Amino acid sequence: MSKISEPSCSECTRTACNYQDKTFPEFCLTKQLDADAVGEVCDLYRGDGADAAFAHAAAEVEGLYYGKLTRVEETLAFARRIKAKKIGVASCVGLIEEARTFAKIVRLAGFEPYTVACKIGSVDKTAIGVPDELKIRKGGFEAACNPALQAQVLNGQSTDLNVIIGLCVGHDSLFIRHSQAPVTVLIVKDRVLGHNPVAALYTIKSYSARLTDAERLRGL
Repeated sequence: MSKISEPSCSECTRTACNYQDKTFPEFCLTKQLDADAVGEVCDLYRGDGADAAFAHAAAEVEGLYYGKLTRVEETLAFARRIKAKKIGVASCVGLIEEARTFAKIVRLAGFEPYTVACKIGSVDKTAIGVPDELKIRKGGFEAACNPALQAQVLNGQSTDLNVIIGLCVGHDSLFIRHSQAPVTVLIVKDRVLGHNPVAALYTIKSYSARLTDAERLRGL
């Protein structure tokens, strides 16, 4: 492997920034950052602004429930601390059962859920310029995912927090781009690994060894 010209946090084996109990490597981003710039960003987390409210809520949930709550429960605990009332659910149509279950839990917790599936509008992929040969099932109607419209509908509902359930890679990016409410992710889609993408990283020396094939990766 060639030498990395600009090492960053993924090349650090010390993570001294976490507890400041080790020396920082020379390339450490914390060492390179201007103290005034750090201070300006930290000011966002102080006071009564939205960034401060989110930062404090996230820290409180982490501090109180670390290793104790599921992601579903943490999402509800966070929503309560930012005083959310209406929670938008942007779901893949293929995970609508999971979204339905989550919506029931959201109601039980005292919030109002509003779910929008990814195929809203039901427009064929060819209508947005996707060739028929790139469809999963060629020759027939296959609705395009519509994350921007999902976001617009939830914007119209004035949701306080939007939760992604299994949107495709890229579609989730579009949803986040168009969402007016803050967004968190409950389920990350991975059709091969049962929506558990980190498994590919854990098995990189065995079942997922193909991830070390540079030529294959560059051809994706």
